[in-house]
Amino acid sequence: MASPLQLLKRIVDPNEREVARLAARAERVLALESDMRALSDEQLRDLTGSFRERLARGTSLDELLPEAFAALREAADRTIGERPFKVQIMGGVALHMGMIAEMKTGEGKTLTATMPLYLNALPGKGAHLVTTNDFLVRWQAEWMGQIYEALGMSVGYIQHSMTATERRSMYRKDITYVENSELGFDYLRDNMAVDPAHLTQRELHYAIVDEADSILVDEARTPLIISGEASSAGADYEFFDRLTERMIRASHDDDPFFNYDKKDHQAALTEAGMVWVEKQLGMKDSSLVDPENIEIAQLIDNSLKAHFLYERDDEYVVKDGEVIIVDEFTGHLQPGRRYSDGLHQAIEAKERVYTPRVRQTVASITYQNFFRLYDKLGGMTGTAKSEEPEFVTVYGARVVIIPTNRPVRRHDYPDVIYKTQESKYRGIVNEIINMHVRSQPVLVGTRSVDVSEHLGQRLEGPQLRTHALVQVLIHELNYGAKVDKAQREGIVSTVDSVRNRLDQPMALGYSSAGVVVEVGEQGGEFQVALRHPPGFGLTGKKSRPPGKPNTCFILFPVFGYQCAL
Repeated sequence: MASPLQLLKRIVDPNEREVARLAARAERVLALESDMRALSDEQLRDLTGSFRERLARGTSLDELLPEAFAALREAADRTIGERPFKVQIMGGVALHMGMIAEMKTGEGKTLTATMPLYLNALPGKGAHLVTTNDFLVRWQAEWMGQIYEALGMSVGYIQHSMTATERRSMYRKDITYVENSELGFDYLRDNMAVDPAHLTQRELHYAIVDEADSILVDEARTPLIISGEASSAGADYEFFDRLTERMIRASHDDDPFFNYDKKDHQAALTEAGMVWVEKQLGMKDSSLVDPENIEIAQLIDNSLKAHFLYERDDEYVVKDGEVIIVDEFTGHLQPGRRYSDGLHQAIEAKERVYTPRVRQTVASITYQNFFRLYDKLGGMTGTAKSEEPEFVTVYGARVVIIPTNRPVRRHDYPDVIYKTQESKYRGIVNEIINMHVRSQPVLVGTRSVDVSEHLGQRLEGPQLRTHALVQVLIHELNYGAKVDKAQREGIVSTVDSVRNRLDQPMALGYSSAGVVVEVGEQGGEFQVALRHPPGFGLTGKKSRPPGKPNTCFILFPVFGYQCAL
């Protein structure tokens, strides 16, 4: 029975009222547990066909929800040994209702999503689980796929290397796991198809977006662009790159040839720079502002942007003679994506991996416009309430904060402030050494390869064993093996966000030092980050061996944040 204080909170707090409604529906699911336990595996599997027959006779998904959720709970217990808790059922109901479920890190969002995915796949129109990580797509599909298959449903996943035929087959599955960029680009390619037989996707029926705040808000206006070769031959990007380099050397501080602003992402010639370029090109009777010279002006502008606004190992990496874009929100590589309007070629010329054809945009859509095409859309993340106005305005989706299954035990300490970068680096090195002395493994997350290498050099020494994970090829390595190394007693690992795997579910258990390394829940016995990655946090509730606190140390560009259990 609810206490008077709880009753008052339900009256005053809209979230509490919504949680109470979700809890009531979850109780109806829990009430069917004994009935589902009594079924044989074959009888449990046959329920899917029965649900579909009832849908055809006019039963609604809302009416089927208690039985469908209960069936999936039983299948999950029999296949992977995990039975969704009441709070996970509540989260699943919210996702089915097209809401954004805010669930703390470690509450099992992966398992939560299986219930509404199963329910909304029953009409036979498909259901998508969208996430930001290509590795997670396959891992989650293979793990959760055991549950769906036990209920007679098919599951698929999309990988970047798949052909159109393979993608078409995967999208025909009942449930499909897919990275957000792959999903968007497949949609664009389908819109460019001239023959219906070449389409890969079917109707956009239902989707759950993982890390919803990142995809649906932070990246909402990020355009997905497919570019193709222009009909004419590409311009001489190499020539204009060399010209730009000469101009940079010739420019004077008192009368610069160009201006750039990284914050506003702008770079352009000054009047003095235009005169210098015109002189170098022998333009006596015309200028860069004349209509016939607009292509030259654009080439120079792109070259300036390539040199001053796009940095290697931050916005992009160079691998196997190819410039590969780095996703600014997730830090993951985006093979196959290219900057449009000649910018990509300008970067290639700067890096001496130039290709001679100019590209032009042939198809484009923003994530915001794309996800609004779904008949029904739900989302889940660890941080959403602060973005609720935008979720409601743009997607018509309210945010509900799902309570944790156990009380949170973590205590957050005040920010640690540094006046300079140097003092920040000294502070973090000292903190790492203190942890190392106690034989606690340390995972250091940074924004770029350069910063990882810099920290790795500072940490090298006879008294400190450092395992520096800073090579580009690490992006291709098996993540489990990588963390196993970090799990060894006293090892310090540095990982840049270009290929960091902090968001991947890996519970590795106890190390020889008696501490828990849980990179999978973005937790871990001790972590360091120079900037706060999206969703970075601790589970905050797992038990720890006595005297082995779960500690997180996060450093921003100038200041930091420290929390400990």
